[in-house]
Amino acid sequence: VQTVESGGGLVQAGGSLSLTCVATGSTFSSVAMGWFRLAPGKAHEIVAAITWSGADTYYAGSVKGRFTISRDNAKKTVYLRMNNLQPEDSGVYYCVETVFGAAMPTPFGSWGQGTQVTVSS
Repeated sequence: VQTVESGGGLVQAGGSLSLTCVATGSTFSSVAMGWFRLAPGKAHEIVAAITWSGADTYYAGSVKGRFTISRDNAKKTVYLRMNNLQPEDSGVYYCVETVFGAAMPTPFGSWGQGTQVTVSS
């Protein structure tokens, strides 16, 4: 699964953004997908993930209640709605094929170019 992310930008704390990930590949509708964040000086971290059917989701504790992940298999698209954004949410966001492991979802597929999210205080 190859992905192209969009929707990032600069927003003030408390604001909202919606990210979109358009995927290519015949297996999209049968794989889990996740949004991962890479901030300067930090390792990538899972933000949210969704199973192939959309029936199950995972959220990092820091975004639970503020972010919502969803998908449209017919459009091969994954969305991330982000509300009440905080400066610590800043980073490059990537949409990646994901595996729901025993502990937490982990990236499995290739990474796109990502989309930059910057939240000012």
